[in-house]
Amino acid sequence: MSEVFLGEVAKERKETSKENKGRYPIVGLEHLIPEEITLTAWEENKENSFTKIFRKGDVLFGRRRAYLKKAVVAPFDGICSGDITVIQALPDKILPELLPFIIQNDALFDFAISKSAGSLSPRVKWENLKNFRFELPDLKEQSKLASLLWSIDSTKKTYQNLIQKTDELVKSQFIEMFMNTDRVRLDTMAFILMGQSPTSDSYNFDAQGLPFYQGSADFSEKYVKTRMYCSAPTRIANSGDVLMSVRAPVGTVNLTDKECCIGRGLAAIRSKKSQEYNEFLLYAFRVMEDKIASMGQGSTVLSINKDNLHGLLMPNADKHQQEQFIAFAQQSDKSKYDYFSWMLGGAA
Repeated sequence: MSEVFLGEVAKERKETSKENKGRYPIVGLEHLIPEEITLTAWEENKENSFTKIFRKGDVLFGRRRAYLKKAVVAPFDGICSGDITVIQALPDKILPELLPFIIQNDALFDFAISKSAGSLSPRVKWENLKNFRFELPDLKEQSKLASLLWSIDSTKKTYQNLIQKTDELVKSQFIEMFMNTDRVRLDTMAFILMGQSPTSDSYNFDAQGLPFYQGSADFSEKYVKTRMYCSAPTRIANSGDVLMSVRAPVGTVNLTDKECCIGRGLAAIRSKKSQEYNEFLLYAFRVMEDKIASMGQGSTVLSINKDNLHGLLMPNADKHQQEQFIAFAQQSDKSKYDYFSWMLGGAA
């Protein structure tokens, strides 16, 4: 095991193409899913201004807003956004199969965040990334490690497929329960607070001020995760509020269990009746995520505006209906957790 710099085992691919771009699949920053190592979305035969080429097996690293933790393996040759750094393994130094896991990890992202420049849309350069240091075993051990990590990733995707099927069941239950229920505007049943970015000099990682959430990168299965703080909050959400991502990816939701500051990538939504109704809003938004996402607008970064969010039509469910649906959705969540625990036990 030896300590190396990223720039000693990998390099930035700087290949470009300004002609015949139509033969390449197109990957934008929006196609990279936070904390996912495989690429599942792209576009083809679309007019674009991209010129940066990537090759199969390269790592596509989202250099803009590194806190979103976007880094994937390229499954084919293609062309990508300038906000993506294309990283190529040096095969005699590191196995290309292992490099994606070196890139897609919290230590590297924390390093990238610390080296990013810019207040509203911070970016990190390869010149900084290449100075990330980590321990690397010899090639024989790298092969074993890569095999293990890809096996774990396969297990993770099995779990994700279960989640998808369970969520589809919850969606079917929602439709069945509320298909004949009157719809009302969201702003008639909930208070809505659109986020606002505080000054960048108030951001910190030292627990000074309130927890600060900027977007869905801070989300977990249900409750938002605290990573950053703000000493001069501008928009404050209450404990128990639903936080919705209003910038790509539009519509994803979490709950906050503490008072917090929210940036412009989020909206805080609170039932006008009582906090216990927020749970219903959370699960209803999850079911309606595709519909909410389709309301996103913008050529570069999709976002949902205040008027559209306020006018979102929701089932005007009574207390008994809400409690029934919450119980069903919570049981589905428990089933997902129990299966995940079983998989971990089996792996052990």
